[in-house]
Amino acid sequence: MEFEFDVVVVGSGAAGMTAALTAAYRGLSVTLIEKSRLFGGSTARSGGGVWVPNNPVLQAAGVPDSPTMAKTYLKAVVGDRVPEAKQRAFLDHGPEMFSYIGARSKHWEFVYDRGYSDYHPEFPGGLAQGRSIEPAVIDGRLLGGDLHKINQPTMSAPKGIAITVSDFHDLNMIARTWAGKKTAVKVGARTALALAKGALPLSLGKALAARLWLSLRDAGVPVWLNTPLTELITENGVVVGVRAEHEGRPVVIKAKRGVVLAAGGFEHNLEMRKKYISGPQSTEWTVGAIENVGEGIVAGQNIGAAVDLMDDAWWGPSVRSPEGRPPFFCLAERSQPGAIMVNNNGERFVNESAPYVNVVHKMYEDEANGTGSIPAHFIFDQNFRDRYLFLGNFPKRPLPQAYFDKGIIKQADTLAELAGKLGIPAGKLAATVQRFNGFAEAGRDEDFLRGDSAYDRYYGDPTVKPNPTLAPLTRGPFYAVEMVPGDLGTKGGLVTDEHSRVLDESGAVIAGLYAAGNNSAAVMGNDYAGAGATIGPAMVFGYIAANHMADAEPGEAVPAPAKKTARRGAAQHNAASTAAAQD
Repeated sequence: MEFEFDVVVVGSGAAGMTAALTAAYRGLSVTLIEKSRLFGGSTARSGGGVWVPNNPVLQAAGVPDSPTMAKTYLKAVVGDRVPEAKQRAFLDHGPEMFSYIGARSKHWEFVYDRGYSDYHPEFPGGLAQGRSIEPAVIDGRLLGGDLHKINQPTMSAPKGIAITVSDFHDLNMIARTWAGKKTAVKVGARTALALAKGALPLSLGKALAARLWLSLRDAGVPVWLNTPLTELITENGVVVGVRAEHEGRPVVIKAKRGVVLAAGGFEHNLEMRKKYISGPQSTEWTVGAIENVGEGIVAGQNIGAAVDLMDDAWWGPSVRSPEGRPPFFCLAERSQPGAIMVNNNGERFVNESAPYVNVVHKMYEDEANGTGSIPAHFIFDQNFRDRYLFLGNFPKRPLPQAYFDKGIIKQADTLAELAGKLGIPAGKLAATVQRFNGFAEAGRDEDFLRGDSAYDRYYGDPTVKPNPTLAPLTRGPFYAVEMVPGDLGTKGGLVTDEHSRVLDESGAVIAGLYAAGNNSAAVMGNDYAGAGATIGPAMVFGYIAANHMADAEPGEAVPAPAKKTARRGAAQHNAASTAAAQD
C-alpha cells in the first residue's frame, strides 16, 4: 500500500511528537510512525525534565536568565564540540517553541523545578537555582482507550501515586527533614484524593508523553503504532519518503516536504555499542526504550549521512537489577553524605556528587588507563542506610535479599572484611575511608571538591553541616554496591545543521531528511547542561525541523523567505490514510 503526506515523522518520543505537532499546526499533512505497540519511547520512561533557557515558564517564575547568560553557559558546557550555529538555534527557538505550542494546545502545562541547579552552575552563565522544568501532573483518564498504549517507566509507582521531580527531591530526606515529611503527607493526600475521584494521575515522562499525545490527537494527526521503519526512499538524491511495515504489511509512505528521523539512539544494539564505544558494554545497563537499536541512524548512514558523538551516551552510575529488569539509575544517592565510590584499588577516583555523565566519563577513563573502575564500588555505612532512601527502599528497611544473592551488594561488619569480599587490599580501603572521614569532619573534600558546587548540594542532606554531601563512614555493618556505567540512551547520531537537516560526509545537506532527539548527534556535545538537556533540545529541534519544512517548497533544501504568519489548523490527510492509522 502507498500513502502520501507532506511530512513523515519516525518515532513517538518528545522529538517526534513535537515535530509532528508543529507540522500539523503549520497546516501540513503529517503522519507519525512508531515501531513499538506503545508510544512515548524513552521520553515516557524518563523523569520528564525539560531544559530550555528563557522559556515562558521560567520567565513567569522570575528566573534571572537572559539570552546572553544562556549563550555563555551553553558555550562553556559544550565548547567547540558543536557548531555555534546549532547552539544558537537551540537557544533562539526554544522559548519560541514553548510559546507557539502553548498558544495552540490546551494540554501544554509545565512547572518550574525551583532549586534544581544547572549541572555546572559555577560555569559562566550557570544558574544555581536552575533552569529545569517538568510537565504538570495530568489525569491519565484523558487518554481514554489510549492509556494502555503509553510506554512504562523503569520503576512504576502504585496505582494513583504520582511523584514529581520536586517531590522526589524532598522525599529523599523523609527521615531527615520536615520538608521530606510534609512532602510525604502531600503525596499521600494527593493520592487519596485521586483515588476518591477515580483519577489516574501521571507525572514525569509519562505526563509529558501524554500531553504531547493528547495534543496530536486534538490536531488530528494519525499515529501508526507497530510500524517499524525499513528504509528511506530517495529520488535524485532527495529523501521522498519511507518504506515501513504496518501491522506486518509493507507500506510506502511518501513525504512531499520531508522525513524527520526521531527514532532514538542505539543503546539496545550491542553490536553498535561495541563498534563505536570503547570499554565494557552491555545492553543490560541502559534504561532507554528497548526498541532503540539504531535503525534510524543506520537508515541515514545507508544514504550517506555523517554521524558524530557515537562514542558517547547520556551516562549515569547505575545498579544492576537482580531480576533482570532495567538498572537503577543513581541520581540522588551519590550526593548523600556517608558514602563514597572507590575503584578496584580501594581508592576514590571522582567527585561522587558530580553530574552523572561526568562520573561515568571518569569511570571509562580510568578503565582505559588500567585502574579498574568498571564496575566501581559504592561504599556506605549503617548510618547512611538508616537515614536515606536507597534503590527505592526507605531508610532502615532491609535491602532486598536478591541483591545480596546476586553479589550486587556485599555486607560486612568491618571495612577489612568488606575489602576481602571485594578483593581490594584492606589497607587501601581503610586508608581511603580514614582520609575521607577527615575531610567530612572538616567539611571540605580536598581531593575532589565534593560539595563545592550547588549541583552537588542539591541532593545533599541540609541537616549535615557545614557540607551537606559529607559525613564520615564509621558505623558497621558496611555495604558495597556494584555500580556500572548505565545510561539514559546513546548520545551519538546523524549530523544535523541548525535547521535539523541531516548532512552527508562532505557537510552537504541531504535534501528532505531531518533528525532530532537521540537520532541526531547531541547539541550538548560530550557534556550535560542541566536536568532535561536531553528532552529539551529534542523538542526544540523537532520544532525547528517542522518549521523548516513548512517554510520550504516541496523537496527544497533551502527554505523560501519566512512567512509572516504561521498557518494554523489540523493536518489535512485523506480518509484512506486515517483508516490505516487505526490501531
